[in-house]
This record gives sequence, structure tokens and C-alpha cells, in this order.
Amino acid sequence: MQTPFAPHSEGASDTVGTAQRVRYERRGRVAYVTLDRPEVLNAMDSRMHSELAEIWDDFESDDDIWVGVLTGAGDRAFSVGQDLKELVRRIEDGTAVSTFGSRGRPGWPRLTERFSLSKPLIARVNGYALGGGFELALACDIVLAAEHAEFALTEARLGLMAGAGGVFRLTRQAPFRVAMGHLMTGRRMTASRAAELGLVNEVVPLDMLDECLDGWLEDILRCAPLSLRAIKEAAAVSATMPLPQAFDTRYVWEERRMRSRDSEEGPRAFVEKRPPQWTGA
Repeated sequence: MQTPFAPHSEGASDTVGTAQRVRYERRGRVAYVTLDRPEVLNAMDSRMHSELAEIWDDFESDDDIWVGVLTGAGDRAFSVGQDLKELVRRIEDGTAVSTFGSRGRPGWPRLTERFSLSKPLIARVNGYALGGGFELALACDIVLAAEHAEFALTEARLGLMAGAGGVFRLTRQAPFRVAMGHLMTGRRMTASRAAELGLVNEVVPLDMLDECLDGWLEDILRCAPLSLRAIKEAAAVSATMPLPQAFDTRYVWEERRMRSRDSEEGPRAFVEKRPPQWTGA
């Protein structure tokens, strides 16, 4: 039987919580977040968004966690986006009007609007990433995909809008005209095409996806956690800045990194020819 999600606390087991719609597990320094509605290709309904909001709060606040993995249950879909049956029910009761963002709706702020989320997040795309599912992947820092994965923003075909950031992120992360072609047609792209466009870091057969993920996690965990957060923040905040402004801006996580013990531990470990012992402090 599934039990309600419970935030991490002292003495908790490696399984932080099992939610009705999302599985959340901690293994060492890694948090695994699994969208768990495989019977509907991991479509996202209001309950899933509410559970995810609690999970992202816990993920960000738990100092023992240094990196996260987001994936979907099963091998058919990462997520096909919004639960359209739930949307139709909302249309019928007059509560379906929405546009950009999720303010005022369950789960706000959702991952796609957590612009200050500081920890690295990897999308493990194991099948369809459509609509809001693609928007989730676009909001992650690293994307790994199985060969059979497909990506698309299909909202225009449904009279909807890629309002969870797809219209903004795809035009920033892919060539503008290519992005517009996909936004204006809802056409799907293969995993290999997504990799060609720089939207995916690596594509492998499904049976090698976990091995691929483990390799990336191993490399990430070799790095200082405060350096990773500082890099993520600086890259995101400065993305649209002129270079002189980017250099002159003060970044919260860089201020912490530059004064941290880890910033001294790394050079010492190199000189002493030993692995660094990161503390995140």
C-alpha cells in the first residue's frame, strides 16, 4: 500500500516517502523523483503537482542531498504532460482558464517556475516527453534519454499554450527558427534529433540508461556541491546579461562557495594527491 509523502527527518530510511502520484527516494547524496502514473503515461494531474511541490521543497532544503534525478515510471513515458481528462472536467465546471505559470493552482511554484532551485537536476527520459513532460525536461540541467524517447510541445494542436515555460525555454535552448517550427506544428523530435539540437546530453539504448545515469552521477558527485550550485546560479542568472554585467553581478551561491571550506579543500587535496573530502560547507 502507498503511504503519504513525508519530508525527510532524522533517522529516516533511504526511502524518504512514497506518494500517491510520485515516488521520492534518497540513495546516499542523490534524490530520485519518479512520476508514478504509468497507466496514463505519467500524465500530471493536480494531485501530482501538489505532491511534487512538497518534494521539491524537501529536495532543496535537505543538506544531505547534493543532486536529483527526475524520471517517469515504466519504460513508455517520462511524462505526456497535463492530464487531459482532468482538464476536461475543469472545463465543464468552469475552472479551466489558465495561461503562463501555475500561480494560484496546485503545486505552485512548480519545477518549471523554481528559478532559484540551486541543486543540479538530471532528467532521465525513458520514453515520451510531451507537452508538460518536455517542459519538465527543459527545466532540468542535464537530460539523458533512451533511444526510443520522443519530445514534443503539442499544445497548439489542442488549442492550448506551452505555458509551463516551453515557449520560453525551447526558443532559448534550440535555434529559434527550429524551436518555432516545433511550437507551431506540435511535431515530435526523436531523441537523436534532440541531442543534435543540444537539448539532450546523451542518448543510449533503454537497457543502458541507468548505467549512463550512474556515470553522470559519479562525475557530478566528484565535484564540490557548492561549486555546482554556484555554477548553476551564475549560468542561469547571467544568461541574458551583457558580459560586463555578468562579471559584475554578485551571486548568492558564489559568495558562499568562495568563503567555504570546500574552496580550500580542493586545492589542498590536489597538492596532497588525494581525493577531496567535500562537506558542502
